Amino acid sequence: MSDVVIVGSLNVDLVIKSERLPAPGENIPGQDFKIIPGGKGANQAAAIARLGGQVAMVGRVGADLFGPRLIENLTTQGVDAARVSLDPNAPTGTALIVVDRAGENSIIVVPGANGQVSGEDVLAAEALIRAAKALILQFEIPLASVEHAMDMAARHGVPVVLNAAPAKTAPDSLLAKADYLIVNEWEARALTGVDVGDVASGFQAADRLRAKGVGVVILTLGERGALLASPQQTTHFPTRAVQVVDTTAAGDAFVAGFGVSLIGGLDLPQAIRFANAAGTLAVTRFGAQPSLPSRAEVQAFLNDQNAV
Repeated sequence: MSDVVIVGSLNVDLVIKSERLPAPGENIPGQDFKIIPGGKGANQAAAIARLGGQVAMVGRVGADLFGPRLIENLTTQGVDAARVSLDPNAPTGTALIVVDRAGENSIIVVPGANGQVSGEDVLAAEALIRAAKALILQFEIPLASVEHAMDMAARHGVPVVLNAAPAKTAPDSLLAKADYLIVNEWEARALTGVDVGDVASGFQAADRLRAKGVGVVILTLGERGALLASPQQTTHFPTRAVQVVDTTAAGDAFVAGFGVSLIGGLDLPQAIRFANAAGTLAVTRFGAQPSLPSRAEVQAFLNDQNAV
């Protein structure tokens, strides 16, 4: 059995590099095009495997050109993908991503089969979830399925890490079922109404999320690092500046780094420092899953950061 179970999305990413992001109605030339495995759930699963964790993926892909390839890709990376099913009635989830020369991106996602992940899929994975040390979820599948998985984890005493991404509103009752809630600035704003532009406003948003019943809130702030709000402490964790190539999947690398640290017995500050390093390394490379760092790379980055 796997230490971590992820119930979430698998996408095929159609990635275009250009000098800048186009304005509405504008036609601009691109410099490169790649087809890359993606989806927040699959990215986090692949990242955990690369960081040395035992991980299983639960989700759906289309019975089309891309679906079987996404399953094969996860399996090749060491992810248990036996509970990823082929949906004959929906296409594989697709993300169209434009990345500018500064590494910033603009993304349009078509959910496809991800939107069909159901309570039945979760029920079929109950043995996996019951035996896990952590369950990780995102918002790229129906919220009803997310909540169903959270309830199942609670029944079996399995900690829940909810990455409330992409940004959307969600009932307070659902958020309160998360043992650990991870959000970025945009996601925090969608859930709290707070415009997060710095560390101070980040703590304000985190406080509002804690007031909704969330046990531990972790808010990522891009180049500013991350902050923690828990019953025991509120702390900001800066990270080292790096040359940004592509921010795609940086948040997924952070979530994976946190999840691996959590099951590995690190305390919250140590887990966030490790997650910060994983997310920071991911922005130095192009693409989603190709950018995900190994455990050795993260440890080397941390050692080098501590030596400065």
